[in-house]
Amino acid sequence: MSLTPDAIATLSKVSTATITTVLLKKGLRNVWMRGARPLHPGQKRLVGAAFTLRFVPAREDLATPESWSSPISTRTAIEAMPEGCIAVVDAMGISDAGIFGDILCARMVKRGVTALITDGVVRDLEGVMGTNLPVWCNGYAAPPSVAGLTFVGWGEPIGCGGVAVFPNDIVVADQDGAVLIPQAFLDHVLAEGPEQERMEAWIVNEVNNGASLPGLYPMNAETKARYAASKK
Repeated sequence: MSLTPDAIATLSKVSTATITTVLLKKGLRNVWMRGARPLHPGQKRLVGAAFTLRFVPAREDLATPESWSSPISTRTAIEAMPEGCIAVVDAMGISDAGIFGDILCARMVKRGVTALITDGVVRDLEGVMGTNLPVWCNGYAAPPSVAGLTFVGWGEPIGCGGVAVFPNDIVVADQDGAVLIPQAFLDHVLAEGPEQERMEAWIVNEVNNGASLPGLYPMNAETKARYAASKK
């Protein structure tokens, strides 16, 4: 199933917490990207197809300022990013070399990129914030990427925050972090995510009205019947 505008609208109303629960029920436990936290408090929930980029450890003959002009560079990769994608970057959790700064993030905004997600860090923090590109990352640092990383490619499977990410997998990011939805499970999440949200909202209302948790969360047969009746 492709990521249609309707699918984006639906997922925009489903929290990452709910998505992890829905996928857990299907046996997927490792979908939350460790270290990818919202750079700016209050960033709204965003949805997009993953455009993957990969770094490996720095090697002195390859990780040089001259490499920024190479055909295999972050600059070239950004020019290949389609509008609406979410750039997902494998930086191996390195926290002392910023993968992108303000200039690269500004170009991503111009290309219509939805967001940047990485288990690494950014640099030029004030400038990056000024671009208004939504970023989920592991912090920020002054040194450039080549101080600790070698960029090796894009459009291939990566690991970001301990999660396997394939190109065009679906990513949803909010205040709880970034979650991956494999393409094969998109239709399931679209069907079950909104229902999970409705059910939990009903449970919260019951709690606010004084209900105790046993038999309510999780629901026993009697509670399930009351919930089903409430939807009629």
